[in-house]
Amino acid sequence: MVALRGKEIDAFLARPDAGRPIILLYGADAGLVRERADALMKSAVDDPNDPFSLVRMDGDDLAAEPSRLVEEAMTVPLFGGRRAIRVRAGSKNFSSGVDTLAESDIKDCRIVIEAGELRPESPLRKVCEKAKAAVAIACYPDTERDLAKLIDEELRVSNLRMAPDARATLMSLLGGDRQASRNELRKLTLYAHGTGEVTLDDVMAVVADASELKIDPIVDGAFAGNPAAVEVEFNKAMIAGTYPGMIMMAAQRQAALLHKASLLVEAGSSASAAVESGFPRLHFSRKGTVEAALRNFSAQRLVNIIDQLAVAALDVRKQNALGAVIAQRALMSIAVNARRRG
Repeated sequence: MVALRGKEIDAFLARPDAGRPIILLYGADAGLVRERADALMKSAVDDPNDPFSLVRMDGDDLAAEPSRLVEEAMTVPLFGGRRAIRVRAGSKNFSSGVDTLAESDIKDCRIVIEAGELRPESPLRKVCEKAKAAVAIACYPDTERDLAKLIDEELRVSNLRMAPDARATLMSLLGGDRQASRNELRKLTLYAHGTGEVTLDDVMAVVADASELKIDPIVDGAFAGNPAAVEVEFNKAMIAGTYPGMIMMAAQRQAALLHKASLLVEAGSSASAAVESGFPRLHFSRKGTVEAALRNFSAQRLVNIIDQLAVAALDVRKQNALGAVIAQRALMSIAVNARRRG
């Protein structure tokens, strides 16, 4: 059984085994699947953009004629050199083609198959775990250790360090999709370029910009105490394919900014002035809703909500299949209790 785990995965990706040219990447983290597939393609051929070197195939198309995969893999390139095949698996079964290919004498060709979550009894997964010429690599949402490593990698490339409070907050905002996390990190390091250190203010200003993700109505509805709006807008986001973890990021950011503004109010500022000062780049159309949210919560209640959201965000990452349920429940709880004073 060839199903890699932990450090075995890192070692294989760093130096792929030529004796196992068929590589199945599967799991809940689509971003990690893509990132690993990109890396394997880059090391397999001289130019991934050359259609003669890299062939892309659709799994559902292959299901009608699985032998096409074998024919493509055994084709000798006209101009020589290495080749690679990238297959995007769908809902249809083409495992018989993979099974036949695994018994063939494959030379100078790497076959990478990208798939979503696969059960142990899935034909594609069973074939790749059983065959000596294949390997199956699970791609699940990053653990805290994985996220810490990812953050360190991007900081090192940008020659930056990070304040402890910024790191702790950032850790709670990332996860679920590797490419989304890496993109957020690269935006952050670009924003902090030349400063030498990433601060908490940098993290709050850049990571998971809610307006950019078009999920402001969900978060605003929750803190303004409008459960109906939360339900409607959340369902729209799910239909659009928005990752629940990104909504949680936006909610955590909103809670932190509200807490900062709430402290200003308790120090004597008006709600309007506190919102003006505490919310960077707030669109004028949201000002009234945010001021209403600020009136709903004391600073201490917001501290409790920040803690609750952190727990919910972690649960979303750990239980990807239940992510939408967990995120919606957390936001509905905020909305329902928003009108309660104190």
